[in-house]
Amino acid sequence: MLKYIGRRLGQLIPTLLGVSVLVFFGMHLVPGDVAQLLLGDKGTEADLQRLRHQLGLDQPVYVQYLRFLLGAVRGDFGVSLRTRQPAIWEIGQALPVTIQLSIAALLLAVVLGLAIGVAAARRPHSALDTGAMLGVLIGVAMPVFWTGILLLLVFGGIFGWLPLGGILSEGMTLRRITGMPLVDGLLSGNAPAVLSSIRHLILPAIALGATSMATIARMARSTMLEVLHLDYVRTARAKGVGERRVVRRHALRNALLPIVTLIGLQLGLLLSGAVLTETIFSLPGLGRLAITSVLARDYPVVQGVVIIAAVIFVAANLLVDVLYAYLDPRIRYD
Repeated sequence: MLKYIGRRLGQLIPTLLGVSVLVFFGMHLVPGDVAQLLLGDKGTEADLQRLRHQLGLDQPVYVQYLRFLLGAVRGDFGVSLRTRQPAIWEIGQALPVTIQLSIAALLLAVVLGLAIGVAAARRPHSALDTGAMLGVLIGVAMPVFWTGILLLLVFGGIFGWLPLGGILSEGMTLRRITGMPLVDGLLSGNAPAVLSSIRHLILPAIALGATSMATIARMARSTMLEVLHLDYVRTARAKGVGERRVVRRHALRNALLPIVTLIGLQLGLLLSGAVLTETIFSLPGLGRLAITSVLARDYPVVQGVVIIAAVIFVAANLLVDVLYAYLDPRIRYD
């Protein structure tokens, strides 16, 4: 297992190298002049040349890329062109909010998706199955931004049950420990902040996790239907094992393998969906930072955001492969 993990970590290098090439040269292909954007219309040609030299934009592109690559290896993505803060600091401020949102959305998607899929599989072609699959179809078809807008309109605007955006109520302060408001509230014993953070997290987590929940539910139903008709499940039933135990101890564990793969892939979807979700709900996370930086042509921050997201996605897929060996003892990575 350790050798396998080592090989997978080695594969991380060319993957991230390819991502760095794509994002670096992709940003440089976007029309426009960063120096002109920063100085505005009042900048003279001399000012433009001086700023380009300070930013290293007057050097050949391959030299700029090598400088970026050497810095990225050390965790240094350069200085934000927009705020003049280190890009890694900007990312570090936004990343915890995205992590909290993604974990909440993933937990919601996994728990509800498995529950709906298993319940539908246990009663195929019933009213429960038909209703669940109809809801799943709607969930898959609804774009993240449209789901978010509807949730805001209904639960935030019409009924006023939940806040319209942000991470904490206005005027509320919270000592930063991890950067995740819910975790920081728990660690500092700030009960009002915990409740406020939960209320602000509900709608964006539902909006972000709805599509993943529907996808997991469809996969869970399909795999459970297949497993429930296998010989060992019929044997367990013939021995008098209760239906709940048959489903929980015998069928579900074997049905989890393709579902775990799907969950790993859904993490990438959650990271991409966070861009829209954080924009709609005014969350200061990685997705919103990426949008702001792209519009400002803030190369260092955009490059850092994409590489950090790629690392998270690759790490999630590695975790999925390791979970395979736990879920199915027949799988060995020798």
